Amino acid sequence: MRWLAGAMAAACLVLIGPSAPSGALVPKPLPAGAAEDIVPNRVMTWNICNPCGRGGYDVGRAADIATYAPQVIGLQEACVRDVEKIRDHLETLYGLVYHVAYGSVLRNWGRCGGLPWSPGGFGQAILSAAPMTDRTVVEYPDGGSEDRGYVAVTTTVGGRSVRVFNTHLAQRRQETVRAGQVRVLAAAVARHDRAIVLGDFNAVPDSAELGPMWARATDTDPGCRPALGGACEPTTDWHLKFDYVFLRGIVPLAHRVRSSRYSDHHILHTDLRY
Repeated sequence: MRWLAGAMAAACLVLIGPSAPSGALVPKPLPAGAAEDIVPNRVMTWNICNPCGRGGYDVGRAADIATYAPQVIGLQEACVRDVEKIRDHLETLYGLVYHVAYGSVLRNWGRCGGLPWSPGGFGQAILSAAPMTDRTVVEYPDGGSEDRGYVAVTTTVGGRSVRVFNTHLAQRRQETVRAGQVRVLAAAVARHDRAIVLGDFNAVPDSAELGPMWARATDTDPGCRPALGGACEPTTDWHLKFDYVFLRGIVPLAHRVRSSRYSDHHILHTDLRY
């Protein structure tokens, strides 16, 4: 299906030729070694950065996602309109079909556009190749300088049902606020024997406020622990690890961190063993 979509897009480009309007979408070629189809045991987290760039960024983001083609993707700093475009590009340009669950906790005209009296939704989103059920959106009691929260769904990864959380914690230098947010999130995660927690925690591994998460889950990188914070691979352009795939009752198989020109956060994806 994916290669059929790519072939059809290429055929259209040949037929349309140089007379194609300047706004016509052209699928970005994927690098060598790109996934041939959705990888059923792969999950990914990515803060797509907002506001970061404008024209063409959602096409580029779709290409980056298509390169790794995870079963589940957690996006942070996600505007509903941007996610709709990314999903459309993934399907029409790369043949990858995803369901979506939004976890918007803020309506913000400055970040997401729209009309002043009808601004766009901003927060988290989960894309899943399998259907999702039992969506829960929780706004933290104290968001800090901006409303923050998490979205959780039940879906299938590696052929097994699992609870997936996606969150974005308070901005830097708000340690006390993040501590309260982690307590809320960790309590929800603890209710499940098997869970995947994706997100931008805005804190390095040995930060005190992450203690409740470490008590209930492990990072996908087996060499990344609070006591070894300096050995953890950075996930941001400022060379700090802020992005995590926490696993509860699930064993990681392999993970990779890859930078992207479309965000100041790197892509973190991991394959899971069942």
